[in-house]
Amino acid sequence: MLKSEQIRLLKELMGHLDEDTNVDAGGMRRNPTEVYVCPELAAKEWRHFFRDHAQVIGLGADLPEPGSFVTLSDFGVPILATRDADGTFHAFLNICRHRGAIVENDPRGKRSRFSCPFHAWTYSNRGDLVVVPKEHHFGKIDKQCRGLILLPAVEQYGFLWVHPNPEGEIDAEKLLGGLAPEFESWDFTRFARVGEDTYDMELNWKLAMDTFGETYHFSTIHRNSLALTFYGNAQCYDTFGRNHRMTLCMKGIDTLRGQPEESWDINVGAFPVYYLFPNVQVNMGGRGMILLRVYPDPERPGRSISRVTFYARKELVEAHGDGVLGGFQTFADVIRDEDYVAASSCQKAAEAGMQDHVLFGRNEPALHHYHNTYREALGMEPLELIDP
Repeated sequence: MLKSEQIRLLKELMGHLDEDTNVDAGGMRRNPTEVYVCPELAAKEWRHFFRDHAQVIGLGADLPEPGSFVTLSDFGVPILATRDADGTFHAFLNICRHRGAIVENDPRGKRSRFSCPFHAWTYSNRGDLVVVPKEHHFGKIDKQCRGLILLPAVEQYGFLWVHPNPEGEIDAEKLLGGLAPEFESWDFTRFARVGEDTYDMELNWKLAMDTFGETYHFSTIHRNSLALTFYGNAQCYDTFGRNHRMTLCMKGIDTLRGQPEESWDINVGAFPVYYLFPNVQVNMGGRGMILLRVYPDPERPGRSISRVTFYARKELVEAHGDGVLGGFQTFADVIRDEDYVAASSCQKAAEAGMQDHVLFGRNEPALHHYHNTYREALGMEPLELIDP
């Protein structure tokens, strides 16, 4: 992050602390509880936000060297992502061109060839069909026309994007909505992947995202965890098209007072959290970052899966090995055991159908932005601003 922006954000946070103020959305909004339980809306979201929208599947660090691969199927399409001998990132449908079996079942690893477990048709990590056993028995085929089906794939600003539709397009600049220079300044290539967690929860995917939308709850839910190192009820908030940046206030900000502004470090006094439409949270800390991706269950609006991946600065991994994971895991455990537990109770209440809306406060602008962004993308009317 540019030094001038770090100083601006830290000054704004200090002002909130000194004056007992916070960000102000200009009013409140009522959000219908049906958006967390409606099967018809869930089907629209699945189609528009996941099956027909470019998806962040990780950082370049998830494919750390030539020959690396990962597989996933979180948005309804089995995908094989690879890095070839030249270091180029590719993504394919993880489906054999013979009988449609899944080609690679391991979640990640390193290999240059992938052999289908059904009949051993074999593909290179560039997607080429290279082996058809007993081809003289099977019948002559044009191997150049039977490679794995290529998916649009882009590696840019440290992220790996895949579009699940072979005819889809990926425009990283447009997807980031103005965040590209800031992400480039973070230099995500300096991170190494150190672990991952998965949370299968009884809550709508948007409720999972909502837990990242304010710090109003820190003094209650997190009173024995994050509230020990964060100031709740003080944050900065900036939007970038469909995306946003929340800058949370850490108690370390007090150590910056009296120091020259040019020496201020955003990671000492604050914790930037970026939201990338529709389902990604990027949490930036001094030692690295946590990437969280939330996926709905297309059959059950009240269930979602969160993939939480931890990345640490490479020099810390070299110095401490697996020991670097501890702090990341502690933070992620708070999400699972505190935020998501509270959100699951909100899901139960929504499913009971006894309350037709919830209220987003003036101090919760990210919640306003999340839901009006979803609604705009689906052609729905925005939530009305009340109590201006």
